[in-house]
Amino acid sequence: MPLHRFFSRPTLLRNSQTRIGQCCSAAVLLLFLLVALPARGLPPQLAATPPMGWNSWDAYGLTITEAQFRQNVRVLAGMRSHGWKYAVIDEGWYMQDPLASGAAAQHFVLDANGRLIPALDRFPSARGGAGLRPIADWVHAQGLLFGIHLVRGIPRESVRRSLPIAGSKFTAADAGDTSDVCPWDDGNYGVRDNAAGQAWYDAMIGLYASWGVDFLKVDCISDHPYKATEIRQIAAAIRKTGRPILLSLSPGPTALGHAAEVARYAQMWRISDDHWDVWSHVSEPGKSEFPLGTRQAFDRLAEWNAWAAPGHWPDEDMLPFGVLEPHPGWGKPRHSRLTPTEEQTEFTLWSIARSPLILGANLTQLDPGLRQMLQDRLRIALNQQGDGSPLVHLPSGWSRMRCWQSRIPSGEFAGHYLAVFNLGDQAQTIAIDAATLRQLLPEQTVAAQPMQDGKPKGTIRQLTLPAHGSAILRLMPLASH
Repeated sequence: MPLHRFFSRPTLLRNSQTRIGQCCSAAVLLLFLLVALPARGLPPQLAATPPMGWNSWDAYGLTITEAQFRQNVRVLAGMRSHGWKYAVIDEGWYMQDPLASGAAAQHFVLDANGRLIPALDRFPSARGGAGLRPIADWVHAQGLLFGIHLVRGIPRESVRRSLPIAGSKFTAADAGDTSDVCPWDDGNYGVRDNAAGQAWYDAMIGLYASWGVDFLKVDCISDHPYKATEIRQIAAAIRKTGRPILLSLSPGPTALGHAAEVARYAQMWRISDDHWDVWSHVSEPGKSEFPLGTRQAFDRLAEWNAWAAPGHWPDEDMLPFGVLEPHPGWGKPRHSRLTPTEEQTEFTLWSIARSPLILGANLTQLDPGLRQMLQDRLRIALNQQGDGSPLVHLPSGWSRMRCWQSRIPSGEFAGHYLAVFNLGDQAQTIAIDAATLRQLLPEQTVAAQPMQDGKPKGTIRQLTLPAHGSAILRLMPLASH
């Protein structure tokens, strides 16, 4: 969560001209081979498919309590058969007064070694030094995985008091870099790139691994500023725990020039600044892109498509759907500004582009329509099994359209799919006959079948989409019809 805290196996298409950002460098090819090929004798790959789950930030901001978290997890557990599995507490679980302004007034809770631990008034099961272990155990009992959020660095109070770093000869003062402060979060100092700094991350992440943490979202590290040394330190500390903890880096926009590095050390990294419930936001020159709109996410996901591969996923941020209350991380409590049509378009894009699917809604207030969409088996299959990639050479009359294709190799939805998106502000009707489809996919002659409730519904020659609407078509050889 950046500035608003103060202001509130890429798969190549047969026709190489039909994709954006096609992987052609030896470096990217080598990375693909390293991450996509199985290794004998190794445990299952972490994040072999895009992670799916829920994060508290969009609905609760800094304020979530243990009771509220458990309420949401119970709902998420009812969706786990559809792939939703990570339950993540975002920033603030260690604050006694999360609604206060600034770290000093928020009163971070620390252990004797300067590490953040839960605020007992909000997480009572942490009493007796239990930390978040009781919650993690309970989440695991629901068949889910547990995650927490951290801002990179070391608490200022730990440095000021020169608290000892557990398991080392160092103190927090040896590790903290007082000249390095996150520009939009005043709680921590940066961590020095030295033995003391590594000892700090080893001690802190070792504690959280002992609690049973499965997912670690680290903020103020992937952009404004990009902190390569701390990314490496955190990844090293995770490896030392021996626990398969997924590392998610935030916020973006992570620079494409850092792609190989973040893909080496993390399983997710943010490719945009925070995304919220706005269809379009065009930033002023020189200004932050916050809050990135759905419309702008099309280009960003296309730019990063070649880097989406098992174990490594460019992350377009959480899905700000449904009810965003009682204390959203940005703005007033509200129902998402995105219309149901726009929510479906965003969910379809995130799915076929293989971005991690992390819900931001208050799950206790899901309406039936939204719940049904979030359990859509076809869209989830495209995200978890497909090889989605964007098409750029579109037929005439499709100027306000975007298209992504994807193949699902096996299973219930095995086949070739095309997602069509209307980015315009008016409804648009387009030809979808064989001649038009050959302009999109010239290597084959196809017919299009619209998908409804996961099933093909006849064959169409024309498609009408509402403003900001989308549709998924199954592509079939014309000769078979």
